[in-house]
Amino acid sequence: MAVYALTGFSLVSLLSFGYLSWDWMKPGLVADVATDPMEKSLPPAFARPPHIIFILTDDQGYHDVGYHGSDIQTPTLDRLAAEGVKLENYYIQPICTPSRSQLITGRYQIHTGLQHSIIRPRQPNCLPLDQVTLPQKLQEAGYSTHMVGKWHLGFYKKECLPTRRGFDTFLGSLTGNVDYYTYDNCDGPGVCGYDLHEGEDVAWDQSGKYSTFLYAQRVSKILASHSPKEPIFIYVAFQAVHTPLQSPKEYIYRYRSMGNVARRKYAAMVTCMDEAVKNITWALKKYGYYDNSVIVFSTDNGGQTFSGGSNWPLRGRKGTYWEGGVRGIGFVHSPLIKRKRRTSWALVHITDWYPTLVSLARGNLSNVPGLDGYDVWPAISEGKESPRTEILHNIDPLYNHAKYGSLEDGFGIWNTAVQASIRVGEWKLLTGDPGYSDWIPPQTLTNFPGSWWNLERLTDGLRKSVWLFNITADPYERYDLSEQRPDVVRTLLTRLVHYNRTAIPVRYPAENPRAHPDFNGGAWGPWASEDDGEEWEGSREPLKSRNKKKKCKICKLRSFFRKLNTRLMSNRI
Repeated sequence: MAVYALTGFSLVSLLSFGYLSWDWMKPGLVADVATDPMEKSLPPAFARPPHIIFILTDDQGYHDVGYHGSDIQTPTLDRLAAEGVKLENYYIQPICTPSRSQLITGRYQIHTGLQHSIIRPRQPNCLPLDQVTLPQKLQEAGYSTHMVGKWHLGFYKKECLPTRRGFDTFLGSLTGNVDYYTYDNCDGPGVCGYDLHEGEDVAWDQSGKYSTFLYAQRVSKILASHSPKEPIFIYVAFQAVHTPLQSPKEYIYRYRSMGNVARRKYAAMVTCMDEAVKNITWALKKYGYYDNSVIVFSTDNGGQTFSGGSNWPLRGRKGTYWEGGVRGIGFVHSPLIKRKRRTSWALVHITDWYPTLVSLARGNLSNVPGLDGYDVWPAISEGKESPRTEILHNIDPLYNHAKYGSLEDGFGIWNTAVQASIRVGEWKLLTGDPGYSDWIPPQTLTNFPGSWWNLERLTDGLRKSVWLFNITADPYERYDLSEQRPDVVRTLLTRLVHYNRTAIPVRYPAENPRAHPDFNGGAWGPWASEDDGEEWEGSREPLKSRNKKKKCKICKLRSFFRKLNTRLMSNRI
C-alpha cells in the first residue's frame, strides 16, 4: 500500500503543482541584456566542435525542480529540459567533493583516493596532480576553458588551483560554502576567512554582490568577449542552493505563503538560480553560440532535507547512499540532439561526462586509460542503449563501521560493516551504514523544525548491514530483498571485491594549522610551497588580517545542525 500511496502522490503532485508561465525569452534580474537574438528555423549541421556549457547546482533536491512536481518555480529549467532530453536514470555522488572530482577526472573516488568525506579547507589535500582533467583535455582539443563558481577540490598548493588544472580563467570560491554576499567562510569557531578569487588572486572588490547574480554576469561577459567561431567550455558551478540560506528579498516574497521559513528561503534561491540559467541561455543566443552549443545541467548530490531541500519520493538525503542522496536532476539541451523532447531512462553517471564531452569536442582519449566513465552521447542524442550497466556508488573504508556488520554476513568475501554501495543492472546493494534512511514528504516540512517528526520511518534497519533493492521495480527502496535473494547479494558483493582490488589508498590527511586565514591576510588560499608535501608542518605567527574578525554565523549554524542531527539519530525508532 505504501508504494501505491507514494506513486499516487507523485502523480497528483505532477498534475497539481504548477509554476508561473514566465516569458522565457526575456532576460531576468541577473543580467542586463538588451535585444532578442534571431533564431534560425533549423539547427546547423554538427560540422565543428560544439560550445559546451556545464551547469552544476549545489544541494538541489531531486524533487526541487518544476518538472518533478515541485512547488518551487523553475520555468527555465522546465523549458530547457522539455526541449532537450531529461535524464531520469542519472546518478551523482552523495556529497560535494566526490561528485566534482568524478566529473573532472572521469574516475570513481576509489581511483583518486578521495573516497572518504570531502576536502576540508585546512587539509593539505587536493585533486591528485597526476590526473589529467576534463578542461585540460578540452584545451588540447583547441577549446578556451573557463570556470565560474565553487571549486571544492583543494587549494593548499597553487598547483591545485583551477587555473593550474586546465581552466584559462576562474572566478569563484575554493572552499565548500561561503556567505552569498560577504564570501566569508568559517571552518570552526574563530577560523574564518574571505573566499572569492579571480584567477589566483583574492577578489576583495567583489564583496557584497550576490553570488548567483555575479556568476551569471561573469558567464555573459565571457561569451561577449569570445568569438563564437572558436569552441568554448564554461563550467558553471553555482554555489546555490547550498547553505547558508540567503536570497534577495524579491525572490523570497514570491514564496511568502510557505509556512516553513527554511523551505521558503530555499525555494527563493532555486528560483533565483533558475533565472540565472535563463540569462546564461539568453547570452548564448545573443552572442551567436546557441545553435552550436550543448548545455548540460546536473545537481551535485541530493538535497539537504533539514535545510529546505526535498528528495521526495526518494529515500534518504544528501550524504547518504539511498536514492535521495545519489539520484540527481539531469538533462541535456542542445540544437545538436537528434531526438529531442523526450525522457531518457538510459543509465548515466557523473563520470560519463568526461569521455562524452571530450568525444564531442573531438579530443583524444587514448592517452587517458582507465576511465570509469562512458561516452553516452549516442544514448542521449539518438536514444540508443547506454553502454553503462553498473555504477560503483563508493567504497569508504574510513567511514564508521556498522555495528552489526561482519565478514560472515558477507559470505566470507566482504566485511558488511564497511560502507559501500553498488548498482548492477536493476539491482542495488548497500552495506555498512548507508546513512539516514527516512522518506520526508515536502508537505511535512512546516514550521521548521517543529513538525520534523511527522515523517515516515523505517523500523527494520537497526540491526542490519546489508540491503538489496530492485531499483527498476522499487525506485523508492521500500522492499529489501536481501534475505529473499542471497544469490544476487553474493554476486554484487563479488563486484565490490573486484572494485576494491583496484582502489588506491585514501587521501585524507590531518588538518594543518598553517592553513588558517589569519596566516594568509584574512583569506582562504594556497598556504604550502611547491616543494611542500602533504605532511608539511610549517608554523608562523599570524599575519595581520585585512579584515577584522567577524562573528562566525556559519559556524553557529553548523553547530545547530550538528546538534539537530544528533537529536534525529537518537530518536530513531
